[in-house]
Amino acid sequence: MKKMNARQMMLCMAGSVMCSVGVMGCYPLVPAYFAALYLERVSGPVLLGMMYIGMFVFMPTAAAVKYAVALVVVMGAIRLVEWANEGCPSYMAGSMAAIITMILSVAGGLLEWKDQPGILAAALEGAFILGAVILFNRALHMILHWGRKAGVPERPDGGREERLMGYAESFQGLSQVFHSMSAAHQNGAAEELGQIQNELTGKICASCDACAVCWERDPAPLYGALSGILSAIWNGETPGEEKKQELAQYCRHSSDMVEEAVRVFERVSLNRAWYQRLVENREVIAEQLDAMAYIMQDCAREEKILDVGERHVLSEIQYRAKEQGIVVEELHLIEAVDGRIRIDAVLKSRLGGCVAVKTFLALSGAVLGKKLRTTADARTFIAKEPFRFLIYEDTEYRSVQGIARVKKDEAKISGDNFSFLELERGEMLLGLSDGMGSGSSACKESEMVLDLVERFLEAGFSLETAIRMMNSAMVMKGENDIYSTLDLCMVNLYSGMARLYKVGAAAAFIRREDEVECIASENLPVGARAHLDAKPREIQLNDGDFIVMVTDGVLEYLHVPKPEETMREMILSIKTNNPGILAKKIMDRVMLFTGGRAQDDMTVLAACIWKKA
Repeated sequence: MKKMNARQMMLCMAGSVMCSVGVMGCYPLVPAYFAALYLERVSGPVLLGMMYIGMFVFMPTAAAVKYAVALVVVMGAIRLVEWANEGCPSYMAGSMAAIITMILSVAGGLLEWKDQPGILAAALEGAFILGAVILFNRALHMILHWGRKAGVPERPDGGREERLMGYAESFQGLSQVFHSMSAAHQNGAAEELGQIQNELTGKICASCDACAVCWERDPAPLYGALSGILSAIWNGETPGEEKKQELAQYCRHSSDMVEEAVRVFERVSLNRAWYQRLVENREVIAEQLDAMAYIMQDCAREEKILDVGERHVLSEIQYRAKEQGIVVEELHLIEAVDGRIRIDAVLKSRLGGCVAVKTFLALSGAVLGKKLRTTADARTFIAKEPFRFLIYEDTEYRSVQGIARVKKDEAKISGDNFSFLELERGEMLLGLSDGMGSGSSACKESEMVLDLVERFLEAGFSLETAIRMMNSAMVMKGENDIYSTLDLCMVNLYSGMARLYKVGAAAAFIRREDEVECIASENLPVGARAHLDAKPREIQLNDGDFIVMVTDGVLEYLHVPKPEETMREMILSIKTNNPGILAKKIMDRVMLFTGGRAQDDMTVLAACIWKKA
């Protein structure tokens, strides 16, 4: 026998009381209450026993027999419908209870059983039962589930956000310290040159008999000649004969002075190289601290759990799910930072069969007044085993992408790499990276750049944070002369807003109905410097707009004065709504400009967004 809680037992006992309510020989509350409560998975034998006690206590014998038979038949009919359809809606249970009761009433009248209602009374009783089952079932569902936690309670730790923001401010403070160290070094070059000059004069002049004579007279000409020699050596030049002769007029040991200056500068250059590496490392650490601050700020912007405030919404979803044969074991309603609603639900089928997930999406969307979708890797059916589903608001737009690639002549592998990544938060990433040079080393470099960005985005970080962390990692990697360009476009599929980040990348193009907009940017490639100043360009995309991104090999080898303008005309002249065809035709026309030869790796990426029907 099914285990019952206190609420279910009290409701079963209330069924006995329902047997005392009769009108004109009819007791419509009996089958209505029984059907409504049985739909809530209350133990059938216990409920049936309680109501049998009430019937034989409060009803005439003939009526008690009729309704006793009716309850058994209703219970069997509900079980049969649930077995066939994985659920039994309340209106169907009400219809079956009404029809079964009417048939028994008419049959009792034909057999001339005592106290049996007429045909009109039986019809009215059936109509009442139909409506009462629907009302009773909704009321009983609320009573049974009232006060139950549909999900996890809200976090009591209200100071978490403040602490994380405090950590972020601390990281930003440390970053400022490292940035100020680097700035101080950059401003100290003139002071360093003066210290070298004092070191030379102190060393050479200290052993010279004419030291007193030289420095007692006006030292300005001597300082001027020496400064000219030192400035030339500082800039990596060899001092000319004119500067040497000018110094010889004021110093008898000018040749020794020049030789010693070269030795000192060799030592200083080595120290400067090491110190410059230290400064670069400080810049990298400062950028990483800034990135950590951004991560802390992202974590501080906590999602809001709406379980308590929207309890009636959760109850309605549970009720409608039960009507469709779906058991909701856990249900959370969450509001994201951007205001979008997300549902976190643990679901299983009621009787062990399979129910389509789209059924739950439809009923939940009807309650919330929104179109909903599941994650890409979610199950398509709800089975008997409980499974956690993450459900998001459906996006307004969808995106289709195409790619065309040509590797450099005689190269075994292309140094260009691309990325199409659709995030669960309703954003689409278009990425293109061109590794410097060609071949496997360039391919590995560009692949690593895109892979790092994807990993950070999938972990939940913003694109700005992902770019910062990726650049810091590439700087610390420390391989000389191996860099990659980075061309990123993040499209919000809810609003159509696109953000373009270009790091050493070639121009991108936006094709609308009768125009093509060129978007260019001047930036150093990824890993070239610790501080990456990549500001996004925001563009509002509309239904049917195209995004075209190319690597520098496409534009450089057009061999025309204005390659961007030529590319604009080329894109505008191609009439197609297929991104794959657009990318291929662009590449075919570029190859006509190059005579069919690929002097560099070339990649064309095209994407289009459309509004969903």
